[in-house]
Amino acid sequence: MSDSNDQYQDLLEPFRLANGVQLANRFTLNPITTNASTREGFVTEEETAYAARRSKSAPLQVTTAAYIEDYGQLFKYGPSVRDDAFIPGLSQLAQAMKKDGAKAILQLVHNGRFAKIALQDYGAVYGPSSLHLHTPIEHDVIPMSKRKINHVIDQYAQATRRAIEAGFDGVEISNAQRLLPQQFFSPFSNQRSDEYGPQNLDNRSRFGVEVSQAIQKVIDDLAPQDFILGFRGTPEETRGSQVGYTVDEFNGYVDRLLEVADLHYYAIASWGKHIYLNKVRAKDHQGQLVNKVVYDHFKGRLPIIATGSINSPDKARQALKHADLVGMSSAFVTEPDFVLKLQEGRAQDIDLGVKAQDLADLAIPKGAFQDIMELMDIGESIPQEGRDQLRDLADQDSTSYFKEFK
Repeated sequence: MSDSNDQYQDLLEPFRLANGVQLANRFTLNPITTNASTREGFVTEEETAYAARRSKSAPLQVTTAAYIEDYGQLFKYGPSVRDDAFIPGLSQLAQAMKKDGAKAILQLVHNGRFAKIALQDYGAVYGPSSLHLHTPIEHDVIPMSKRKINHVIDQYAQATRRAIEAGFDGVEISNAQRLLPQQFFSPFSNQRSDEYGPQNLDNRSRFGVEVSQAIQKVIDDLAPQDFILGFRGTPEETRGSQVGYTVDEFNGYVDRLLEVADLHYYAIASWGKHIYLNKVRAKDHQGQLVNKVVYDHFKGRLPIIATGSINSPDKARQALKHADLVGMSSAFVTEPDFVLKLQEGRAQDIDLGVKAQDLADLAIPKGAFQDIMELMDIGESIPQEGRDQLRDLADQDSTSYFKEFK
């Protein structure tokens, strides 16, 4: 074993989830927007080719956001899981992700008041409360009736059934980055006066708890014993100097989810760069690392995945101090062999840059550059040089790889 391999051995140690699933190392592949589905939400060959090229990248892999109903769609060319018609394509995606032994997880998403494609297509979006917003265009958010709430909960359940039938090894409920379950938990976006309102922690948690409970029932009834149920969340909500909810409150929310669902991991996610180094802004735990507060609370009960601008072995080791697993997304776009090189003691060969001659091998979908560059810039998830190379390639009309998309 080389000195380089010894240096990063902690990242290469196996890890066992609570349901007995053994992961070969501490890396996970995070969701990233590839815009590779059809406009209707069907999986394409581009999408499966991208997944197949990264089938060895990490032992636990999570798809891009799969929207559970039309009114939950954020990305124009994202995959859908809203109807049984999508199962065959999703099955092909699962097979591509799993072909070298990785566990394939389908991320279930409803974007609520931020579902900009729903706004574009239908002129309306739903959320916990009535709001008047100005982005991406001026519009009103329709408050969800109890009947609509029940309909969305059922859509989560049906999406889970479809994931099982498609052959995925698990599903992930995303409560992160202002998606619908987080919107119910946030006093910024939830001004209801009923039992789903912000009056107390139980009420604010109710929607997420009922979603998790419905998903767990489907898993109990239909899924194999080792089926994985993951959770992605934003532990502290801030807007400038304002704190919407605290880390302690969100930990309490996740505790309530654990009472009704067998969660197997909690991936910490948020907007911005170096999320794994975020510090608590609220009075309680102020200045401490968010990840440490979360990790200490759930240690031994729920595995924690650190995410956010982790793009080098050294950053991964730093993130692992307060986590069980390390999630990366952008790094795997340009360097799908990141972990393989680390295992072979070739950390010095990890290269997050990209040249035109690399594109065919990397199988990056042509449409990915609609959103991927903005997200990479926000998070600085690969170095500036690599982002500049990607942007230059996408902007060059002479690059035949992009002609069809342009």
